[in-house]
Amino acid sequence: MPITRYLKISGRVQGVGFRHFVTRSAQELRVTGWVRNRRDGSVEAVISGSSEEVHTMLERLRRGPPHAMVDECRVTDAAGTFDRFETLATE
Repeated sequence: MPITRYLKISGRVQGVGFRHFVTRSAQELRVTGWVRNRRDGSVEAVISGSSEEVHTMLERLRRGPPHAMVDECRVTDAAGTFDRFETLATE
């Protein structure tokens, strides 16, 4: 049974390939949902998959890609199911 989580990630997470890293990780792990930059400099995402897939994805996102510096990764339960993983426009 899939679980869904909402994430708000702050730190040096824009301009360092973070969204691409999230998308690539989601495709590798077969996680669905979305990612986008926020105008406040953070990144937000919704991820959905098995408990194990979501746990692994969260571990990756708490570290981020090589040039990122994640200061905080807030995670809350979310609802919804998705057909794929996509990058949305900045909000």
